[in-house]
Amino acid sequence: MIRAQILPTPPGPLSLLVRDGVLVAAGFTADPKEMFNRLAPELREEGMEVVDDLGAPAQAVRDYLAGDLGALDAIPVSQPGSDRRQRLLEALRAVPAGVTVTYGELAERAGMPRTAARAAGGACAQNLIAPFVPCHRVLPAGGGFGGYYYGTPVKEWLIAHEAGRA
Repeated sequence: MIRAQILPTPPGPLSLLVRDGVLVAAGFTADPKEMFNRLAPELREEGMEVVDDLGAPAQAVRDYLAGDLGALDAIPVSQPGSDRRQRLLEALRAVPAGVTVTYGELAERAGMPRTAARAAGGACAQNLIAPFVPCHRVLPAGGGFGGYYYGTPVKEWLIAHEAGRA
């Protein structure tokens, strides 16, 4: 059974979905079913229940919002993807809070050429576990904030929070 919780955050509600103590989805939505529907079919077959407190993942969010910017890093996560995508997601998770990288830099951090920036962008676009897998820390090389599944204002808020400006 997938267990879900909705937490209030300054940029909007954050839904967390956990299976066997591992975060399988997280996103800025008040409807955890939106995240549930993005899971692999075999996970969706398990069903979902909304609970009052998921424990460690929810506490990590509260700690992150209170200023412990590394709190999300301690939560185990799992999402599907090829070996290449997994390398990109691991490299993404290794980008520290308060640091931003370009898509090309993310590709290099994953052991790929800088020209694999598109693959890095694809991994970010399909990331199911924001902000624990911090795709908000990746910016276009040409400047600006670029896109973000949950909207640019959420991405801007996360970056500002991590820089101590929120």
